[in-house]
Amino acid sequence: MNKLLIKYFLEYKYRRLILVLIDVFIISSTFFLTIWITLKDSSYLYNYTIIQPKYLLPLNILIITIYFITGQYNSLARYIGSKATYVIAARNLLVIFSLLIIYFFFGKISLESLKLLILFWVNLTFFVSITRFILKDIITGLHEKYANNKKNVVIYGAGNAGAKLSFSLQVDNEYNINYFIDDSRKLWKRTIDGIPIYSPIKLDQDINEIDIVLLAIPSAPRYKRLKIIKNLSEKGLNIMQIPSLNDIADGKATVNTLIPISIEDLLGRKSKLNKKFEKIDKIKQKNILVTGAGGSIGSEICRQILEQNPSKLFLLERFEPSLYSINKILKKKLLKLNTEIIPILGDIDDVAYLRTLIIENNINVIFNTAAYKHVPLVESNPIQGIKNNCVSTFKLCELAYQLKVDQLIHISTDKAVRPSNVMGATKRFSELIVQAFANISNEEYGNKKTCFSMVRFGNVLNSSGSVVPLFKEQIKAGGPITLTHEDVIRYFMTIPEAARLVIQVSRIAKGGEIFLLDMGEPVKIKVLAEQMIKLSGLTVKDNENPNGDIEIKITGLRPGEKLYEELLISSKAIKTSNPQIFIGEEDSLSMDKIKEYIELFKTHIKNNDSINALNLLSIIVPEWSQEK
Repeated sequence: MNKLLIKYFLEYKYRRLILVLIDVFIISSTFFLTIWITLKDSSYLYNYTIIQPKYLLPLNILIITIYFITGQYNSLARYIGSKATYVIAARNLLVIFSLLIIYFFFGKISLESLKLLILFWVNLTFFVSITRFILKDIITGLHEKYANNKKNVVIYGAGNAGAKLSFSLQVDNEYNINYFIDDSRKLWKRTIDGIPIYSPIKLDQDINEIDIVLLAIPSAPRYKRLKIIKNLSEKGLNIMQIPSLNDIADGKATVNTLIPISIEDLLGRKSKLNKKFEKIDKIKQKNILVTGAGGSIGSEICRQILEQNPSKLFLLERFEPSLYSINKILKKKLLKLNTEIIPILGDIDDVAYLRTLIIENNINVIFNTAAYKHVPLVESNPIQGIKNNCVSTFKLCELAYQLKVDQLIHISTDKAVRPSNVMGATKRFSELIVQAFANISNEEYGNKKTCFSMVRFGNVLNSSGSVVPLFKEQIKAGGPITLTHEDVIRYFMTIPEAARLVIQVSRIAKGGEIFLLDMGEPVKIKVLAEQMIKLSGLTVKDNENPNGDIEIKITGLRPGEKLYEELLISSKAIKTSNPQIFIGEEDSLSMDKIKEYIELFKTHIKNNDSINALNLLSIIVPEWSQEK
């Protein structure tokens, strides 16, 4: 019965009626209270027509009508703030003006009546306002008590950001704030708006009663944030965080915009991107072609090239949905730019079309990101892998060389280093192809040469085929997480960081270099999987914890997969002007050899002869063999 009454009270139409009845009571009480305060002689009450008890009902009707007209009952009591008092005061001032008009036409305005009206206005404003705030607390409490999906949260950080977050969430029906946590002893046992502040030790005591820990420490040093995140994840707590101070200051987000812990935080990798993007003369107001423009790396390179304000940006992509998507995204960024974006549905294997494209549009720089990169797929489709990654790369480089394109930057991979799979071997051969063209370009054209160079780096977070989105899907599905080997390690960096460094290479490249990007420290994939499970508020299911939520299932290394990747074949690496970019010194092949191998590959591809094609690949890349 009580719950039914409360349900009616919480519904808008019933709450509105209750508010009107409360206001009638307040108006009547305030009316007599004002008279009692103002008038010493009770008989004096009947000398003023407007304050005679018989006029109390018309007075209530007048005030309630004004309240309805001015929207007094349209606002939600749960969400009122300090501004509501000023609005109520203004409404009551309108009431006083209405009463003065009534005095003027039907009574006599005197000093006593003016005092009475002013005091009535003050009292009415006070009591109506305080009633609204009391109702706000009552209704909020009822919502908290009877809401079925409230999440128990703890705010980590009792500073300014934590306080603002608390105030924002208290009007939300989704969260119930248990308490604050802070590392500062000075704040322990104090409160923020009645919510207590405790030591982090409190979390250990209430770990089963907490749904989410909300990090509200945007100004904390990175090492401290990382330590807190790792500590909370080890406890198996689900963690969310508020945006960075920069995002809040730039208006990109508000303090109550809760976001998951980023993979960068999870891996402990600090992105070294600077906000200031140095302008590059080789790109600014030039015509740029990006092959594989719809891929993970290609699309991000396109976004960042657009910031360099090229004259024209050509997007070459053979997968129609990807081309449509990146073209649509880039078009939205053109409001303040003069760049012309041209989407091209095509393939780098189409030499005749590319020749026309480069000549007619005077292409200055080519970023070649077009390649097959998925190890298992290339392993089971070696002919297509060789055709796309090797033969097509040769054709593109030959065109750039013949037509004297200013620069070509080829994207490679750490899997090209001592490859254990077909994909890695094809990418290593593609490096040799680019090096060969760089050598003859340097010899024959001098200052008018095409600047050929390569950029080699490892895994990028959230790219196509990355373990991170795969693990997310598997966790969302309830597991298991599939892991090929307990000891697999990989390098990681963010897609924007990799793309920015690739573009920076265009500024420092002189021709023939294999540029290596600083990938930071390698990450053990099993540890990554365990941390992602814990940060999702779940537990790892294993022999030690058979009742856990998500199992990590070891499936065995895939064909061609290595336990770890490298960036250098030799042990030599040269520093550049950019501390995140190095140059590797490695062997190359002559152009005559390259052409000989390409012609043989063309024959094997035409005959669909994968056996001889792979035998040839193992001769070209002796570090790789089909037995691996």
